[in-house]
Amino acid sequence: MKKFILAASVLVAVYSCKKEDGSKTENKTEINAETPKSNNKIVTLNGGITEIVAALGHEKEIVGTDVTSTYPESLKATAKDLGHVRSMTIEPIMAVSPTLILASDKDINPELMGKIKSSGIKTEIFKQEFTVDGTKKLIADVAKAIGSTDYQKLNDKIDADLKQIQPIAKKPKVLFIYARGNMLMVSGKNTPMASLIELAGGENAVNDFEDFKPLTPEAVVKANPDVLFFFTSGLQGAGGNEGALKMPGVSQTNAGKNKKIIAMDGGLVSGFGPRLGEAAVGLNKLLVESTK
Repeated sequence: MKKFILAASVLVAVYSCKKEDGSKTENKTEINAETPKSNNKIVTLNGGITEIVAALGHEKEIVGTDVTSTYPESLKATAKDLGHVRSMTIEPIMAVSPTLILASDKDINPELMGKIKSSGIKTEIFKQEFTVDGTKKLIADVAKAIGSTDYQKLNDKIDADLKQIQPIAKKPKVLFIYARGNMLMVSGKNTPMASLIELAGGENAVNDFEDFKPLTPEAVVKANPDVLFFFTSGLQGAGGNEGALKMPGVSQTNAGKNKKIIAMDGGLVSGFGPRLGEAAVGLNKLLVESTK
């Protein structure tokens, strides 16, 4: 039970970091669907879902979002930030008078879910899998929920982007470190970050446990990564590359010895929405560069 609570709390923090990183991304999905006519007032409670709704041309219908919904940036001026679904209450949602609520099964807390169901507001809870096929299915499911049939272009864009990934002869072992304040966690298997690393041509450095665990010198040395991977805001908060090199055990790894440290926008790399291909290509380019 403690392991579950720890993993859940880390995932909350990982997704919440999008709030810090979202405004910094330079990656943009150049897909603008024709704005449909609709009377929907939509609340989106997941960053990836929010991106899908917006990419389908329904951005103006979004009246409220969760804290992980930082893209597109234009939503800041039109949609109310309702907080994080792990701690959100029903009152802020009701205040924006939604006609449709869209959420992920990975985020929403049971108490809030129960109150939403009792409210009578139409709600769709989507199963979210951190894979290419899972993302494509999520896009199709969200499109159906909002009455859009013009979603294939989003999936085609993901495929087109993924074709740009360059093969890496010797896959670098990549250790993702989540740094927030005094909390340092490493990403094990079956996490969004592990999936993205593998999609980008790397190998997740830790595969003997699932989810996230606290960083320990022993675990870092044992993993012996070739590359350390951070969210941009996390690396900055940790003191940049110099701060990362001082983390427990790092100096004894290949990554530490060769000073191979990379960082990307948190919202981009953990969203698993329409920009999944862009995120994978961006990480792939950094990994290719790190092998030179």
